[in-house]
Amino acid sequence: MKAIEINSKTDKTGHLKIDYQLDRSDSKVRIIILIDDINTEQDEEQLWLSSISNNPAFDFLKDSSEDIYSNNDGEPFND
Repeated sequence: MKAIEINSKTDKTGHLKIDYQLDRSDSKVRIIILIDDINTEQDEEQLWLSSISNNPAFDFLKDSSEDIYSNNDGEPFND
């Protein structure tokens, strides 16, 4: 099981931004989220791929001048 800890603050009515009622109003809270390990490797890979594909640091790869190789380059790999 994985745990995610989030520090947050409740609003004046005692609600978190995730809209969960607490008995305390206008106070700091600590939130712990537990996630089952089932399929987390696949979920983490999908999250990584999504993050990197939307990262502006790699926008230069969208430039056609970066396409220096084609499917005809290189030799087939036969294992």
